Amino acid sequence: MQGWRSNAANYPADPWHLDKKIPFYFEALNYSSSHKKWQTLTPQAGHFRAGHFGPEVTFARSALSAGYHPAIFKYSSGGSNLKYNWKAPGHHGMYDDMVANLKRAIKELKAQGHTVFPRAIIWIQGESDAQNDRLANEYYVNLKRMLHHLRSNVLRIPKLPVILSVDEQHPQVKQYPQVVDAQLRLSMEDSSIAFFSMYGLEKSDATHLTARGTILQGKQLFKAYK
Repeated sequence: MQGWRSNAANYPADPWHLDKKIPFYFEALNYSSSHKKWQTLTPQAGHFRAGHFGPEVTFARSALSAGYHPAIFKYSSGGSNLKYNWKAPGHHGMYDDMVANLKRAIKELKAQGHTVFPRAIIWIQGESDAQNDRLANEYYVNLKRMLHHLRSNVLRIPKLPVILSVDEQHPQVKQYPQVVDAQLRLSMEDSSIAFFSMYGLEKSDATHLTARGTILQGKQLFKAYK
């Protein structure tokens, strides 16, 4: 999701200058940030000289080309699990920090004169919850609680569309498939939640996609959103 191995030297060409029309707020904890403000769509600082990028690029461009006016809020941290890193709402974990950033971001857009309509949550995470049976078995309850709070208590749109995804090809996820099962279960219980499979996306290593894989991922995520 963060795009850790998507080298921005392979950032997709933008001949129509779409990125300049797409507001972008991002926070990669303890790594890179848009510094608590909106900028336009761009690679994020990374360990590649040119930086890295995630599926937000081709997702947002696809949305813009389809007639939407997207603003992308991206919050990420590599290797994070729900129980100990994100934590339950109100427990001072990454989730609470993400909500604080999200509220700040929406407030700033409104201050700029925009009318803001939350359209979807895209949640690509879970590999780090596939470490042992205990974490994997608790993933369903932890994710359901977080999504309910985000939709009902924060954004106040209980049926806001959600797209869930986790790398089914990841060795840990293969060992503890409860994480995939949890996302699938949530998608079957709630018609406003969809599961997006990452099978077939080109990988750089056991954990991360290549730039080519990430570019395709963003396009396919928009198809899933539609």
